[in-house]
Order: sequence, then C-alpha cells, then structure tokens
Amino acid sequence: MTTHVELPTSATECASPPEAMMPSDRAECLAAVFKALADPTRVQLLAHISTTPDGTACACHMPKALGISQPTLSHHLKKLTDAGLITREQRGRWAHYTTAPAVLDVAGDFLGTSSADSPRCC
Repeated sequence: MTTHVELPTSATECASPPEAMMPSDRAECLAAVFKALADPTRVQLLAHISTTPDGTACACHMPKALGISQPTLSHHLKKLTDAGLITREQRGRWAHYTTAPAVLDVAGDFLGTSSADSPRCC
C-alpha cells in the first residue's frame, strides 16, 4: 500500500519557513551532547557527578557504585568528557570529575522548558 502525501498548492497553504537554519557547528555540538547522553550508564554517571555534595566526584568510587569495571567506567567518562559535559582534573593517582553547567544549559535551552502536561518517560 502506497501512502500519498498531499502537497500544498500555493504558498499561502504552507507554514512560514524559519528565519534561518541552525548553523552546522551548533548542530554538530548538540548532536555530540545528545549522543553522549544516549547511554543509560552515562546518564547515571552525569547525574552522580552533578549531585555530589562538593561538586566533584572521584573516579575511585564510581565503578562499585555503578556495578561496572574500571575500563568500562573510563570509556564512559571519556565519552562525557569529549562531549564537554564533564571536566577532568588529575589529583594524584585519581581523576576527579565535575559537570560543565554551560554545556548542559545549551542542551537544555535547545530542548526548551517542559510543561506539566508534557509526557514523561521517567
């Protein structure tokens, strides 16, 4: 069965086009952020790091808390760091991670604010 889409016959039947297309560099940046957040473990990591009492989380505590191995943790932390969602600071033997609120704000601004009537999955 072929679906037929009826196209507008005049410009008055079309919605107005946006003023300008989003610049490709911004689209790539946003896509990298959302791609990094497309994994549940990385979402958990970001939530853990952002809610630590002193604003920073040591990598030494994360594998046990998440039930993952150190190599798996390193992989996920690298993805979050590469996307700019967290920053890494070496303190002696261990790395400490902090969220990058500015990047989270950019992603949040793009998504807009949610309303109480919006469907939620979580």
